[in-house]
Amino acid sequence: MSRAFVREQDIEALEELPDRLISTHPNDVTDEGMKQLESMLEAARDAHAAALREQDRSALAVASRDLRYWSARRATAHVIPSPTDTTEVRFGSSVSIRRSDGREQTFRIVGEDEANPSRGTISHASPLARALMGKRLRDVARLGTTEIEILAIR
Repeated sequence: MSRAFVREQDIEALEELPDRLISTHPNDVTDEGMKQLESMLEAARDAHAAALREQDRSALAVASRDLRYWSARRATAHVIPSPTDTTEVRFGSSVSIRRSDGREQTFRIVGEDEANPSRGTISHASPLARALMGKRLRDVARLGTTEIEILAIR
């Protein structure tokens, strides 16, 4: 739709974006996760300043929303030290598993904002991480209708 056919109050409403959803789970992060949060917050500040300089209302709406989100995530972040005890799965553990179909995978359990399964990290709030927490080597965890065996904890 062309802006020529949009009322001025509609334009203003479009440029006030709703906040990004913030998880209800604890905002636990690794040391690396805290650095990522700080980097994202700095990028959001830079984007906000650029949008203000350019007087770009659409960019300002996006940058403002992102700045609120990353500010809140940084303010509530709680760094959890890497576990030194590898007898059971904890936040920050790397866990090698065997699924019931025989696939073997290794994941590190990290904070929600730093999780990236394609890079081998999963959120502590994910169903897989929740199923593994507190388990020990060779324990079997249930995930839905399947079973997962713990092969290694690092």
